[in-house]
Amino acid sequence: MTDTPVSIGVAGALGPAVIAQIAAATEEAGLYALWVNDTPGGDALSALHEAARATEHLVLGTGVIPLDRVTPDEILARADGLPEDRLMLGIGSGQASGPVLAAVRNAVDTLRGRTGAGIVVGALGPKMRALAAEAADGMLLNWLPVQAAAAQSAEAHASAPGAHVALYVRTALGEDGMPRLRTEAERYGRAPKYAANFARLGVEAIDTVITPTTAPDMLAAYRSAVDEVVLRAMVASDGLEAYLRFVASAGELAR
Repeated sequence: MTDTPVSIGVAGALGPAVIAQIAAATEEAGLYALWVNDTPGGDALSALHEAARATEHLVLGTGVIPLDRVTPDEILARADGLPEDRLMLGIGSGQASGPVLAAVRNAVDTLRGRTGAGIVVGALGPKMRALAAEAADGMLLNWLPVQAAAAQSAEAHASAPGAHVALYVRTALGEDGMPRLRTEAERYGRAPKYAANFARLGVEAIDTVITPTTAPDMLAAYRSAVDEVVLRAMVASDGLEAYLRFVASAGELAR
């Protein structure tokens, strides 16, 4: 089994108190990081402040903060006090249109000049991936089959050998999480930017996920493809116990 780290991803909408408990369980399970999606009503950085207090060495990431809603100055203000040595600030263009590459590059430059935290960029297309590899510390990829993830990781390392390539993989480790996983895949399959990318790759969203029956083989394959695999938890409900079961199963699977 490869030593590529395995991490957990959850939504900021779960709230800081629940996320802090998930973080503690993630650290106890021997996993690498907890990534928290920043969503309307789900402030990732507020949750990470609580997660930081509940952990000692777990890497803490935002996956990702959209720059159409939050400015670099606001990110820095909200991140103040977080342990920079284990913080990964993930940013992305969000729903913005127009010259988004310039906006993301400016945000990366601002953040890198004012924090010692790692900076990664949520990247879909080749131009954004190139920016992430060259200007930031790496990228956070999403919804990719193994072969495409491996190819994009190799491309990033060719242009920037030190770039960190992390990949979100929607994952259900129990059959009760499968309905939510299918719903999530259908939703992203209809999103214009992702739909276009799936068409370019010749896959469906459901082809890029980990299920209870495919988990051992698919996790091994993804670990061979990228530098960090983030298991975006798909569980039956948003109760704490469901996430704790997921984390425990993920820890066993990653060993």
